[in-house]
Amino acid sequence: MTAATKQSKWLIPSMGMTQIIGWGSMFYAYGVLMQPMEAELQTTRSVVVGAYSIALLLSGCLSTLSGAIIDRIGGRLVMGGGALLAALMFFLMSYVDSVLTLYLVWAGLGVAMSATLYQPAFAVLTQVYGSGYRRAITAVTLFGGLSSSVFWPLTQALSDQVGWRDTWLIYAALNLLVSFPVHALLPKFSPATEAPTQATQGKSGLAQVLRERSFYLLTTSFTLNTLVFSAVSLHLMSLLQSRGITPTQAATIGAMVGPMQVLGRILETTVGRNLSSHKIGLCAMWLLPLALILLYAPNHWLWMYALFAGIYGISNGVMTIVRGTIPAELYGREAYGAVSGAMGAPVMIAIAAGPFVASLLYTAIGSYMGMLLVLIAVGVLGSVMFNYASPTDKHGHQ
Repeated sequence: MTAATKQSKWLIPSMGMTQIIGWGSMFYAYGVLMQPMEAELQTTRSVVVGAYSIALLLSGCLSTLSGAIIDRIGGRLVMGGGALLAALMFFLMSYVDSVLTLYLVWAGLGVAMSATLYQPAFAVLTQVYGSGYRRAITAVTLFGGLSSSVFWPLTQALSDQVGWRDTWLIYAALNLLVSFPVHALLPKFSPATEAPTQATQGKSGLAQVLRERSFYLLTTSFTLNTLVFSAVSLHLMSLLQSRGITPTQAATIGAMVGPMQVLGRILETTVGRNLSSHKIGLCAMWLLPLALILLYAPNHWLWMYALFAGIYGISNGVMTIVRGTIPAELYGREAYGAVSGAMGAPVMIAIAAGPFVASLLYTAIGSYMGMLLVLIAVGVLGSVMFNYASPTDKHGHQ
């Protein structure tokens, strides 16, 4: 354990708390508040969702830059600035009165996402915890996995009590008073003064990594996997009901996914702690198409649908960790921020595009089962590509 790690025992629970707030306020809350905002702004659902998609796209486009800056100067300025920007954007969100201002605010939130969510947080943890980065990343994702469980009911309760405008003001205060101080007090990091270690000597920078075949195989497999998960998640309730599942049963099955994601992360840090990220990732990748196949079960086999929720949730929970740990495992920690950001950019775009792609497939094919068959094929393709991404780079590092 490094000196920086000993001085940063507060870091994991504090960063975990800011991830709950970040994901909860920037990613999950809008799903609850879209309807009242849509009604007051007198616009359509597709227009409201489009603003959110712009944020995700911008976040993906800026993730490499954000990571590269953290590689050079640490995360204090990037993540602190991101929390301040998020607070400002939520303050402005409470005064939105047109579609134009809605889009401008969400564009700003896209920049804040690129500076505060998992990707930059993982880069900071990799710097601070050195060879113990994997355990630190897993621990923080355990906190982050609770964000939807906390913020969906919280946002609904606040919206019912104070309305959507004051709810955004409360989230502005959370980012300003909780996330900003934590990020502003992140441990200092100076790559130039760090002595090289066995774990970092000879590792590749971003330019070198971009010449490696494994980078493109991994990035494409992550993107395809995320695209499928994102596509299914938004349409899950409708898909289940199309199978003859009642709305109550569908909601129960859907509610299982979040806890199963947390269970997957616990299994990764316990059962899978001695396995490489590549081996764990290979298992998690194949679990996704396997889970989707279970949705073809007869609707009276509810235990199969419960099994689907378990496998589906565990797969995504584990993949969040794998996407965070595999860049350091394969390419080292020197340029982790830039490399993980480059891998993460198309993943964020896939999150934004997934529901739209699923809608196009449903319209073209005319049924959820046909749409699901295409998504299973995409999931299998991603798994095959991940399998062929070598678990060692050309330097022979594990």
